[in-house]
Amino acid sequence: MAKLTVVISQGQSAQPARRRLEEELVTALLFEPGVEVTVIPHLYDLAPNGTGMLCLQSVPGDLIVLAWLFPRAAHWTLDRNGIRGRMGVSLLAEGEASDEDAPENQEGSNDGDKPRVLDSRPLPPRTIHCLDLRTKQEVSAYVAEVRRIRDEAAVQTVSITGPLGILARSAPAPVVVAPVASSEEPVARKVEEQAARRWYPVIDYSRCTNCMECIDFCLFGVYGVDRADTILVEQPDNCRKGCPACSRVCPENAIIFPQHKAPAIAGSADGEAGGLKIDLSKLFGAPDALDVAVLERDVELVAVGRGAVGKSVGIPQRQPARTQGPRDELDDLIDELDRLSL
Repeated sequence: MAKLTVVISQGQSAQPARRRLEEELVTALLFEPGVEVTVIPHLYDLAPNGTGMLCLQSVPGDLIVLAWLFPRAAHWTLDRNGIRGRMGVSLLAEGEASDEDAPENQEGSNDGDKPRVLDSRPLPPRTIHCLDLRTKQEVSAYVAEVRRIRDEAAVQTVSITGPLGILARSAPAPVVVAPVASSEEPVARKVEEQAARRWYPVIDYSRCTNCMECIDFCLFGVYGVDRADTILVEQPDNCRKGCPACSRVCPENAIIFPQHKAPAIAGSADGEAGGLKIDLSKLFGAPDALDVAVLERDVELVAVGRGAVGKSVGIPQRQPARTQGPRDELDDLIDELDRLSL
């Protein structure tokens, strides 16, 4: 049986606590049967055609990725680089969510009355599990989750035999973090790539409706369309570092900036970068999300020697004025009342 690939994406900084967690995870997972460990630089920083992405693209089956990112951000970062599959359910969900809550954050879980881009994009027969390394501090929690995913995948692929067609499953063994003695000590595959820090948007196609508001709003040439006229991040490195303006104006909260300090913009499963923020800001008398987005865009335009445009460019008319229809009896009655000068 093919081994399950577990990828550990290293953090951007050399913070001792994070490095220790990564190293202990590698040590623990190396001695897990049926698991192959790969270590890469920070997932979000990898170059599209670099060694790291090429390595991930070579993995044919199911995949587990442990990164210092929200699972939604990690999943769609992989997707934009051609590493696609169904979003796996994790018991290490944000905010200690239960298993019953997890599927609600999967593909196409928003309003069912709107077609999503993902609806027209068939997924390959694989599952990608993304685990946020910020969720737990204990190595044992991640090892247990990897075991659970591995065992469930094995049960789904093993053919059931016997007169009753029942496959007995034994209780999982306790998590052992310390390495065990072995004549052939396993070694993790480590990808060497000089990955510089990057800043670019990632599109969540399970939410995106292809409304094109982002391509109208962004004036830096970041967005484009593919042959099927579907929105995509065409020139990611054209994005202005630190500017999340397009995420604020997206009506479906489908644009993620994985390194932003606000969870709603960084890919939190429940994050709504538009509507919720607007309501709260109005409550306290602050500018709404659109005003903030316009200001952020103008600041970046000025920084590159261009003029500020305010709301004169790329602002959609989401509630267009009603068109004038044919006159009816009510219109005639109103005209008669006007003539009476009451």
